[in-house]
Amino acid sequence: MKKGLSMILASGLLLAAVTGCSSSTSPGGKEGNGAGQAKAPERISIATATTGGVYYPVGNALAQLWTQKNNVQAVAQSTAGTPQNINMMEKKEAEIAFAQNGVAYYAYHGKEMYKDRPQKDLRAMSFLYPNVMHFVVKADSGINSIKDLKGKRFVPGTTGSATEVNSREMLAVYGLDYRERKDLQADYVGYNEAAEALKNGQVQGIMIAGGLPTAAVLDVATSSNVKLLSMEPEMIEKLTKENPWYYPYTIPKGTYKGQTEDVKTVAVANILITRADLPTDFVYNLTKTMYENLKALGDAHGAMKDLKKEEALNGLTVPLHDGAKKYFKEIGLNVEGK
Repeated sequence: MKKGLSMILASGLLLAAVTGCSSSTSPGGKEGNGAGQAKAPERISIATATTGGVYYPVGNALAQLWTQKNNVQAVAQSTAGTPQNINMMEKKEAEIAFAQNGVAYYAYHGKEMYKDRPQKDLRAMSFLYPNVMHFVVKADSGINSIKDLKGKRFVPGTTGSATEVNSREMLAVYGLDYRERKDLQADYVGYNEAAEALKNGQVQGIMIAGGLPTAAVLDVATSSNVKLLSMEPEMIEKLTKENPWYYPYTIPKGTYKGQTEDVKTVAVANILITRADLPTDFVYNLTKTMYENLKALGDAHGAMKDLKKEEALNGLTVPLHDGAKKYFKEIGLNVEGK
């Protein structure tokens, strides 16, 4: 009897050891996804940004799409933007996130605000749309260039947001600094609050980053007499040379009420990112569903209307997840080196 019991216990321990080995999830190393045997999650959180931008409505559209078609409960979360999204990914509080490619680059390579804290578990799923920089002031403010914001009260974005990073980088090429030298008085609030502050005269300028058209800019342009500031060609050249994830972008005249001329500015690519530890087939299916239902995303926001499969790999600054890579290779895209 004792001998039989010993054999049963030994067999149980051996089975547990084998089961444990086969179901364990590796932590997602520098190159691979580390998700070969990982279990697909039943619920996923999609980190977006503030409700006045583009990430949030598109995130909600993706959540509805994936919930309906991928046997997963997907929920979009409003956040402060890319830096918070990446922090949530690190803590495994989100599985999918929207991100600006410049900040994603900093995070993956451990630079700037991520110095000595590289986020090597980040993986790209897809390019989404251009994130366009809007400097907005009252039409009668006498502010005709970004350099004229010196000494003014200004909203660069919320603390810890990608928009605030953008504001800092763009103002720097004009020799302006609102953190150390206090060349401007910065109010760190979200897009909707920024629009209200400009309408009420509490601030003289705001910076909004988003796809065209961005809700907060539409709001302030519809209810107030405002103008968008162009960047001078030499400033655009300087910015894109120092920060190559920016590229020149023109906001066509008529995009916003009262905008009678094209506005010369810059944009960065918005990308969808995920965690390295998510299973390959799971991410493959999410990516496939997204690209087979582009109309639903375009209906959610105009910024997504022009997304095409051929552009899926544009502006990616972190390695592609194996699941997304599998799908894009299947449809004929060159994924070598991605």
